Amino acid sequence: MTKHQQIHEFKIYNSKFKIMLELTPIFVMAIIFGFVYAVIYLNVRRKERMALLERGADPSIFQEPKTEKLTSLRYGLFLIGLAIGILMGNVLEVSTELGPEASYFSMVFLFGGIALVLSHFLGRNIKQQ
Repeated sequence: MTKHQQIHEFKIYNSKFKIMLELTPIFVMAIIFGFVYAVIYLNVRRKERMALLERGADPSIFQEPKTEKLTSLRYGLFLIGLAIGILMGNVLEVSTELGPEASYFSMVFLFGGIALVLSHFLGRNIKQQ
C-alpha cells in the first residue's frame, strides 16, 4: 500500500469517525427522552388504574387483549420472503444486465408480497379449522 493510499484511507476513516461523533449527542438525547417518557407514561398509567379501581371498576378491563396467534406466522413468512428476495436479487443482478437497485428492490418486494399473500391464505385456512 502506497503512502498516498494510506493517507486517503485515513481521511475516509477520519470522516466516518467525525460523523459518528456528530451523531452521538442526538442518540444520547433520544435515549434520555425515551427513558423519561417511559417513566412518566408508566406512572400516569398506574395512577389512572388505581383511580379506576378505587371507583369500583372491574379489574378485568386492564387485561391486554389476546393477540392473534397468527401474527408470528405472518412475520415469519414475511421475513423468509425478504430473505429469498435478497438472494434472488443477487442472482438477478449477477445473471442479467439489470442494475443492483432494480434487481434487489424488485425481488425483495415481490417475494415479501408473495409471503404476505401466502400468510393471509394460510391464516384463513387455520381459522376455518
